[in-house]
Amino acid sequence: MTAPSVLAVSGSLRDESYSRTALRYVLEAAAEAGAETQLLDLRAYDLPVYDPDVDGQGDGEAAMELVREADAVALGTPVYHGSYSGALKNFHDYCGFDEYEDTTVGLLATAGGGSYGSTLDHLRITVRGVHGWVLPHQVGIRGASSAFEPDPEAIDGRAFVDGKLEERTRKLGRMLAEYAFIEPDVSSPRTDASDE
Repeated sequence: MTAPSVLAVSGSLRDESYSRTALRYVLEAAAEAGAETQLLDLRAYDLPVYDPDVDGQGDGEAAMELVREADAVALGTPVYHGSYSGALKNFHDYCGFDEYEDTTVGLLATAGGGSYGSTLDHLRITVRGVHGWVLPHQVGIRGASSAFEPDPEAIDGRAFVDGKLEERTRKLGRMLAEYAFIEPDVSSPRTDASDE
């Protein structure tokens, strides 16, 4: 069987991003589960504010191609004003059905405080809007600055303080690898029109 390809998109532009670090944990777990992995770091791409009337903007096509070629995609973002970052929104505007349709998508949000639910909901809604298949399992990290501690042996030199939160994050990577080729069947005998 072909190894699934898992792409993680970091929606943070901060140099010391907790979202990016958490996504690297996701990718490590996906790789351990047999996937080929790649991080799409939006800092490395020239993505002008999306304008549907302009073709070939910046690195838009290169970024979209990475999503199209991936079997599964993890979207990670800091929480800004109860939603996801403008950088991720702009990237998301470049992508549509061609990039996401029938693609397995995992969601991750890091909050400076304690609230990340609406951010994950907003991402779920917008991915479903372009027919991506969003995993039920998602990751929210509260108080991100205190969720990690320095560890030179860990990813990005940061280790999770809470082992259960690390396991939840790694589970997302394993599930992206496991369900990368899923073809959900939403029909059942109970949805048959003749079933009364």
